Amino acid sequence: MVISTLADGIIRTIEGARDTVNETLFEPVIRLGVTGLARSGKTVFITSLVANLLDRGRMAQLHAAVEGRIVAAYLQPQPDDTVPRFEYEAHLGALTARDPHWPESTRAISELRVSLKVQPNGLLGGLQGPRTVHLDIVDYPGEWLLDLALLDKSYEDWSREVLERIEIREEAEDYRKLIAQTDVTAKLDEPQAQALAASFTDYLQSARQLGYYDCTPGRFLLPGDLAGSPAITFAPLADAASAARRSLGREMARRYEAYKSHIVRPFFRDHFARIDRQVVLVDALGAIHNGPRAVEDLRVAMTDILSAFRPGTNAFLSKILLGKRVERILFAASKADHIHHKQHGELTAIMEALTRDARDKARFAGAESASMAIASLRATTEEVIDHDGAPLHCVRGALLETGKQAAFYPGQLPEDPALLLGSARDGATAWLDQDFQNMRFAPAPLTLKPGFGPPHIRLDKAAQFLIGDKL
Repeated sequence: MVISTLADGIIRTIEGARDTVNETLFEPVIRLGVTGLARSGKTVFITSLVANLLDRGRMAQLHAAVEGRIVAAYLQPQPDDTVPRFEYEAHLGALTARDPHWPESTRAISELRVSLKVQPNGLLGGLQGPRTVHLDIVDYPGEWLLDLALLDKSYEDWSREVLERIEIREEAEDYRKLIAQTDVTAKLDEPQAQALAASFTDYLQSARQLGYYDCTPGRFLLPGDLAGSPAITFAPLADAASAARRSLGREMARRYEAYKSHIVRPFFRDHFARIDRQVVLVDALGAIHNGPRAVEDLRVAMTDILSAFRPGTNAFLSKILLGKRVERILFAASKADHIHHKQHGELTAIMEALTRDARDKARFAGAESASMAIASLRATTEEVIDHDGAPLHCVRGALLETGKQAAFYPGQLPEDPALLLGSARDGATAWLDQDFQNMRFAPAPLTLKPGFGPPHIRLDKAAQFLIGDKL
């Protein structure tokens, strides 16, 4: 196994070196990873980004577009024949239909290539013609990203962390009762193992619905063709290390290691390790709505997410010898259109505070990182309502559940994010002075002018940070 792993690593290093030389000497390739946790808007982000790269009328903060140096943009077949294509046309159709609706959420990895014909700037611009820059967008579930942290954890460590975390969570009560009746030293009984895995999966599903972000293993939530396989038929148990061979506890530990070896590690090797730009979408407003525990859980998840990256700079020799590193990481608070623009500054400050630890680590390693509030597709309009003689800054849109138009004021975000994060870190169960609500809106009907992509908030600024230096 060790020899096979070394040989595989050598082969991939040679392939990576060859790709690096090709990209440097011929047509540059930017591999942009797009991820985020549940309901953060990954599919809409990619769809709107591609549409606005093809029709750049709304990309005022993408310098190459404003300067007219992007001569053309077009879709091409992605280079990875074994990866499903991102269904751009179907998703755009859902958003631009007469009765628009949000597209289906990300459930597996997919990829799309956008090729940009760019005229160089500076002195070289007048001496040579346009060059082609390929943007390969890789879409994958955020739950899979959190799994990468498992590579450095033993079954015992993972079990201990999970059991401590769920000790006070009501939605884990059924699983706690089940493991209280379980003898980890008893001989493996497959129906019992399946019952434990099913009960733990039920807890994970409930936890995700409630806004928790520590829902690993991720394939339990999105099993695909792995459903029912031993690799995802395990659950956290205490004192499993002391169990004998062929016992329930020992088998659970073995299956956990198989999950890492056959599912998590190939994903890292084949997809994640090749990414050099990354955007992490975060539904920060949803976390605030869910309360202090969800906010603290989100802050910890952001740090765990960064631990899965290999931040740094991609110099020519380092790419050949060490492999690619993530040069730029954007943490984006999505759904900024759910609040009035006067509160966008507060939302950005909260996002910066939530990701402070993660961004500091990235910068120390040599990568650039940023936080901002964006809306990939603007679903609301803004209006000011008189309330008891004072202006109330609201947003108006079609409610997702009923389709009815409504003006909505979510509450005032604090100017000092420490007021939120302090309560969250102290273990508070509810906000003391804040009553912030989050509303779900349906996409608004679109009438797009020729040359203009879907309306957005700061998607062009996000694009400039992520790829602008390469154009």
